[in-house]
Amino acid sequence: MAFTATTLSTACAATDVQISVAAATNFAANQYVKIDEEFMKIASSYTSGTIIPVSRGQNGTVVAAHVITANVVTAPISSTAVSDWTGPSASTIVSYPLSARRRKVVSYTTAGAISLPVAGEDLVVILNSTVALAMTLAVPTKDLDGTIIWVGGNGAAAHTIQFTGGLSGAGSSYDIITVNATAPIVVSAMAINGLWNAIAAIPVAGTVTNVTGTLT
Repeated sequence: MAFTATTLSTACAATDVQISVAAATNFAANQYVKIDEEFMKIASSYTSGTIIPVSRGQNGTVVAAHVITANVVTAPISSTAVSDWTGPSASTIVSYPLSARRRKVVSYTTAGAISLPVAGEDLVVILNSTVALAMTLAVPTKDLDGTIIWVGGNGAAAHTIQFTGGLSGAGSSYDIITVNATAPIVVSAMAINGLWNAIAAIPVAGTVTNVTGTLT
């Protein structure tokens, strides 16, 4: 793969026609850029520099605001790199189910509430901060049954995720997961009958005040 990754050095509003990146190595005119779920195309006038003019909402994606330090990914346009952006060729017939779950990716740089997904949608939350963020997640509505949420850190920090009412409704003794700053984990939970239930892919140890995710 010939991907190059950097981060936004300033936040990008939905109305912006340029992005500012931390490093512009391997960025070139007419290349595609992906930030969260939005594809952009670098303008043909771009030559160099970390302020990059772009056309928004490419490949049928939705134009959206993006927070500072959100990941920015690009790949060169060349005959040897066509397969870098995964997708079927024009001659390929692809069958899709009539109704499929959508996976949404969002980034947070400040502490606060994580917005609940909508029914039929799973959610990936990336915490873009090297400072520990205290995040909260409201009780899911019952139409979210089967929804999965993943929360991971993009930086070495002991983030906390507080589940209102506790995991599986167990209350305040089991409502906070602390991410190990040295070996970060991805916290995952599924909404079932109006409650967030932990998906225990790794050992989970409980105390009287919180639940701590650890690697062994």
